[in-house]
Amino acid sequence: MQELLAPIQTPSLKDVFIEQFEALILSGQLKIGQKLPSERELALQLNVSRPVVHNGLVDLEAKGLVTLKPRVGAVVADYRQEGSLALLNSLVTYQKGRLGPDLQTSLLDVRRLFEVETARLAALSRETAHLNALQTVIEKEHTVRPKDVARITALDFRFHHLLALASGNRVYPLLLNSFKQVYLNLAAQFFEDPAVVKTVQAFHRRMFDAVDRRDADAAAAIMEQMLAHGADHLQKMSAGHDG
Repeated sequence: MQELLAPIQTPSLKDVFIEQFEALILSGQLKIGQKLPSERELALQLNVSRPVVHNGLVDLEAKGLVTLKPRVGAVVADYRQEGSLALLNSLVTYQKGRLGPDLQTSLLDVRRLFEVETARLAALSRETAHLNALQTVIEKEHTVRPKDVARITALDFRFHHLLALASGNRVYPLLLNSFKQVYLNLAAQFFEDPAVVKTVQAFHRRMFDAVDRRDADAAAAIMEQMLAHGADHLQKMSAGHDG
């Protein structure tokens, strides 16, 4: 029984504060340029301590949702201009995991931009340890039930992250990690269709072979095909949901 139970975690007051204000700003209930009450007033209204309010506002500023101005206080920012990558997870959470078509297309375009190059560099720079780790992921993929979406999604992310590590570029793994929650969300939607699992596993085997033989052009082409397949399938799924 012990291994089946995970600890029950309660969100911190700061997390609750952030989530509440993210929803108010992203929904437009709090307008761009609107001044928020002082930290003292917010603490009294919400029945929390001032450090909770202050730390929450600092995090909101880091995401580009508010601006903290000396002698003025917190002002709602235009997150479309001021937002950072940290805001992506908030957008996904706010939209309950279902991204609008424009945002989904934008994310997939960004992914294609750097992951095709990641694959090319991985074929040129990979080491034996990277190949061994990629092979382990492929072997594990064959043991997973097609309906175990969480496990399949985690292994898929691991495969792509290993390619980023193998590229030798220090930023690519960090960039992929910054997209992790959004990536997992999109991949989970994708793998809701068990029919695509074997297709992705076949792409992974072909990618491994290209990286193994240091064929950079083939690795880049396979990544292009794999991402195009994923984008097309997600688009069809979105159209089905809309219908």
